[in-house]
Amino acid sequence: MRLRSGVFASSCLLVEALGVALFLRGFFPVPVRSLPRREARGDPPAEPAPPSPGMVSNWTKIPPPLFRKVVIVLIDALRDDFVFGSKGKQFMPYTTQVVEKGTSFSFIAEAKPPTVTMPRIKALMTGSIPGFIDVIVNLNSPALLDDNLIWQAKSAGKRIIFYGDDTWVKLFPKHFVEYDGTTSFFVSDFKEVDDNVTRHLDRVLKREDWDILILHYLGLDHIGHVSGPNSPLVGPKLREMDNILKKIHISLLSKEEASLPNLLVVCGDHGMSETGSHGGSSEGEVHTPLLFISSAFEKRSGPLTQPERVQQTDLASTLAVGLGLPISRNSVGNLIMPVLGGKTMREQLRFLHLNGFQLSRLLQENTPAYEKDPGYEHFKIAEKSHGNWIKLYLEGNNSEILLNLGKKVLKQYLEALKTLSSSLSKQVAQYDMYSMTVGTVIIMEVLLLLLLSVPKALSSRAEFEVPLSPPLFSLLFYLMCLMLCAVHVIVCTSAESLCYFCSMSWLTAVGVMMLISALMCGILSAIAKIFENSRVRLKNPVVSSSSWSEVDVLILAGTIGHVLSLGASSFIEEEHQTWYFLINTLCLVLCQELCRNNFLQKECDPPHSTTVKQNFGDIGEAPECTNIDIPAAGSSKLDKATSSAEFIKGSDKWISLASPWIILICCRLLRSLNQTGVQWAHRPDFGHWLTSSEHKSELSFLAAISLLMIFFLVQRRCSLVSKIAMALGLLGIYSYRAAIGNVIFPWQHGSKDISKLQHEEYRIMGSIQWIGSTSSPST
Repeated sequence: MRLRSGVFASSCLLVEALGVALFLRGFFPVPVRSLPRREARGDPPAEPAPPSPGMVSNWTKIPPPLFRKVVIVLIDALRDDFVFGSKGKQFMPYTTQVVEKGTSFSFIAEAKPPTVTMPRIKALMTGSIPGFIDVIVNLNSPALLDDNLIWQAKSAGKRIIFYGDDTWVKLFPKHFVEYDGTTSFFVSDFKEVDDNVTRHLDRVLKREDWDILILHYLGLDHIGHVSGPNSPLVGPKLREMDNILKKIHISLLSKEEASLPNLLVVCGDHGMSETGSHGGSSEGEVHTPLLFISSAFEKRSGPLTQPERVQQTDLASTLAVGLGLPISRNSVGNLIMPVLGGKTMREQLRFLHLNGFQLSRLLQENTPAYEKDPGYEHFKIAEKSHGNWIKLYLEGNNSEILLNLGKKVLKQYLEALKTLSSSLSKQVAQYDMYSMTVGTVIIMEVLLLLLLSVPKALSSRAEFEVPLSPPLFSLLFYLMCLMLCAVHVIVCTSAESLCYFCSMSWLTAVGVMMLISALMCGILSAIAKIFENSRVRLKNPVVSSSSWSEVDVLILAGTIGHVLSLGASSFIEEEHQTWYFLINTLCLVLCQELCRNNFLQKECDPPHSTTVKQNFGDIGEAPECTNIDIPAAGSSKLDKATSSAEFIKGSDKWISLASPWIILICCRLLRSLNQTGVQWAHRPDFGHWLTSSEHKSELSFLAAISLLMIFFLVQRRCSLVSKIAMALGLLGIYSYRAAIGNVIFPWQHGSKDISKLQHEEYRIMGSIQWIGSTSSPST
């Protein structure tokens, strides 16, 4: 059967889409999910029953809240070293004092990739681990339907106020009694985006009609995107955040009641890399500070130690217990026990049992063989020991045995929670390898088939023969179908985890196996025809055949290698290194090829000049021209033409030989102009050297030369009016750069550094905003 090229290309496109869809379905695993939100509310589990018959615990409800008001200050892109490092001591003195000597607990929260805002907010409020698919919906965040802390608080009658990034408003619509959202995509705005949050503080902190206040500041993230974490703008922004935290903390302390204390939580959704970006898994992107500040905690004493590391998902369960709410059913986080450690032993064990019960139930709903999970086994052992402790407690035993048993049960619970959380977290990163393999096989088969049929596909009348009739390929087709079906049965019956391809109907699965077999037969048929044609060419030397050169092989191998390198995240982050290597290698191979063609020619191939002389000699030997006498002037002109042709050929040869080396030099200069990549972008380079205040004259000279070259290269084809307009436009470009301080005119001698100018502009803008806020009437 023959197919036209258009039909064949369309068929390959459809099959390729099928393979990509199957691969993506396996690459983006289904997240760990429990019941829908409307079914999430239910009676909490009671304390473990004592082993003695007739003895029942009387604690069957959610424990009461530990804090009256909670303020969550989320500073976007706040790295851990901005608080616990040298910058924290320099620019955040009040926060540093509270961390070192105040009533607080400090941690380093680890965020899982992708480190972008919307998935991180989901992780903070639900306790679950969002997948990479959430990066796509980060630009247009839909309403969050999973069980989460905000919904639980609203359902319990808590009054929530929010100011900041409008992503929260999109995720939690109709959950806030008052809100003011700010957009997060004007990254050049460092000041107003935070002032729109801070302007509400004085009024809200005086009110008593709220229970939870959430503030999301974006200015630090914008500074990172524009100028990186080492920008001079970072220090003033951290000092601004420190003053805001001081104001909130003092206000909370002044309004505390004797019954319940207030809690201030300071955290970041993600950090930033050395280039100021985020989204990956570098240490600067995934490590964020997490501070709990409350008068309920004891003052820190003794030497300062390194903050303990916790997971970012632990915040949701800890805040739920602190507010007297049920833990979100999709949460995979553990309780941060130092925050809850000031309570009695029974209360601490009750908190841990609620967390363990929630994690074990989530494991049951997502893992078929949950009973064999080590975390589930440890939880059941701890639950049994907890029942024994309850028995001693209800009997009124106050001896040291009760205390020691309580500590033992506490340790068992902590180990069980850690194992359960780890098991559930692994499911989020557990890819459906079988579906990915089937999709990859389909994709590679189509690509190989297209590669083999490229010569035919270039023709408008090309036809591709589908091998359905030959008996050999028919037998091979059926054998491959049977083998693939057997493999499918073995994989699906032995798989412990859920597999999307195995969940398909048998009819669909068999159809996919037949498609894979048909594609393989087509590939084998195309390869057989290539070998057959090569044998014909060997038998008939007259048939012209073009073999691949070394440059063609290198280009093909480099393309394939570059595609394969994109399978690793480190190669994607440093993709420019692959391009540098390929360009340098290609230039060297081109240089070798040119040297071979110009200096190592075969003796049997006469040079072009000899051919020219022979042609002119043949003209002299022609019978019609025997009586013609060529004058001396004509002979000299012929010699000049021959010598000029030889000179032009020699110059072209040397220009072609110099071209690869010129390209190598230009590439090296471009590499030193601007460092790029995650690991090297913060290193000094020629661009940093030019933009520094000491070398502004050199930058101005290069800018002027570049603008003049643009003018002279373009003006030749322009009219007089166009030339004048273009000259004025280029002059305007230079004048604008001079006005903002990037370049200088020849009559200017002193100028500020660009970064210092930006800092001065930031300071002036802040002063204007402060004067405007103080002069405006109060609302």
